[in-house]
Amino acid sequence: MSDNILEMKQISKEFIGVKALSNVNFAVERGEIHCLVGENGAGKSTLMKVLSGVYPYGTYKGDIIVNGEILRFNKISDSVEVGIAIIYQELALFPHLSVYENIFVGNEIQYAGILEWNQTVSESEKMLKKVGLKVNPDTLIKDLGVGKQQLIEIAKALSKEVKLLILDEPTAALNENDSENLLELLKELKKQGITSIMISHKLKEVIAIADKATVLRDGETICTLEASKGEITEAAIIKNMVGREIEDIYPKRPNQEIGETILKLSNWTAFDPKLGRNVTKNVNLNVKRGEIVGISGLMGSGRTELALSMFGNARKYKITGDLELEGQPAKLQHPHEAIKAGIAYVTEDRKGNGLFLLQDIKNNISIGNLKEISSKGTVNINEEIVVADQYKDSLGIKTPNIQQLAGNLSGGNQQKVSLAKWLFVNPKLLILDEPTRGIDVGAKFEIYSVMNELINKGMSIIMISSELGEVLGMSDRIYVMAESEIKGELLAEDATQEKIMQLATQ
Repeated sequence: MSDNILEMKQISKEFIGVKALSNVNFAVERGEIHCLVGENGAGKSTLMKVLSGVYPYGTYKGDIIVNGEILRFNKISDSVEVGIAIIYQELALFPHLSVYENIFVGNEIQYAGILEWNQTVSESEKMLKKVGLKVNPDTLIKDLGVGKQQLIEIAKALSKEVKLLILDEPTAALNENDSENLLELLKELKKQGITSIMISHKLKEVIAIADKATVLRDGETICTLEASKGEITEAAIIKNMVGREIEDIYPKRPNQEIGETILKLSNWTAFDPKLGRNVTKNVNLNVKRGEIVGISGLMGSGRTELALSMFGNARKYKITGDLELEGQPAKLQHPHEAIKAGIAYVTEDRKGNGLFLLQDIKNNISIGNLKEISSKGTVNINEEIVVADQYKDSLGIKTPNIQQLAGNLSGGNQQKVSLAKWLFVNPKLLILDEPTRGIDVGAKFEIYSVMNELINKGMSIIMISSELGEVLGMSDRIYVMAESEIKGELLAEDATQEKIMQLATQ
């Protein structure tokens, strides 16, 4: 007989007439690592927010059973009290506080109302040791990388004597090494008796770590696959996630003739006055018409800084070197000048920098090129609606209508809106920074298909990606960066994961 630490029975949840969850059943055995997978908008995060008390009892239907007892959480602290902790993709740390302050914030060690700082530091050291992180507890969060911050979030959960740890896309912003370290930590926590639920779009991670994987689709439970029975395979997960088989996750495009050089960088160096160092050094790079150029490298290698320096230098780096567009020297000193010159940049941070989350889809798509639908300073609303509907249909943005707020969309659909905004400016060169981060395999396939269509129409694409499979599967040529420099260039047919990682770790 199974020993379930958690059962969720017949869970249903609606948002203003939209059914997010429909009679979902979900069970987790004590001491296992259970992955929750599904397309964006399938209901994964919503289900976990119901479990953690973000959506309190009364806002959903169904039962939450923990250790055999039906519980009703009215707030997050109620779930914490029974040993449930959730860590979101957007980390909830205070950047200007120390490690030890963050670990015990809201859970302070105190006696008679007086904070015990020495004990707090001592206990923090114990938590850091548990997660295998060697940092000084006095270190400020802002001075640590994302991978270490993720471990501090877990240490924070452990300080609350967590029994059931929920991680929502924990490796989405991590490089390969940090991701592997995190997965190894979850295995170690399993040995210590901690049960984990992990939401992930990275199927290779699910296959590597899951004891069981439950698939949600359109707010319903589709199936639960078990590793012990050999059921957790990429083909099985994809088929259940999207309701169909996707034989090749990277759609092939017909061979086409590569055209003339669109962009050329020569000895391109960008110095960041705030950091006091170069963020790109002597970069030599070119992009031709009708090709996808991948830029690979570990986090912090300078990939995004390179993109921003090309796209109008919004961060005001001190730049030396030459940039040519279609054979002509160009000095792009503001993003407006880059856009005018035919360059568009889809940011890696769609929520923070890519979209206006409190505005609707229509406004987000048109904002990049209002001049196109304006006359004498007045926006033609009818034209704006036509344009937004066209991109909604052509990119397959799943939404009831274009009046839907961007913040209410799933990650994959937000990414499509961000892409639509920049396609509306009709660029010659499109820079995609982590184009599929945090989105599911079905949405990835759709984004890749759109990229191929754009290339077939003569556009050029620079794709920055931390996923080696993506870089290998979509690129014609690949540049590898490390320590702000280009360490090598590989043709797609010659590139392997091993060659890329060798260059990336030079």
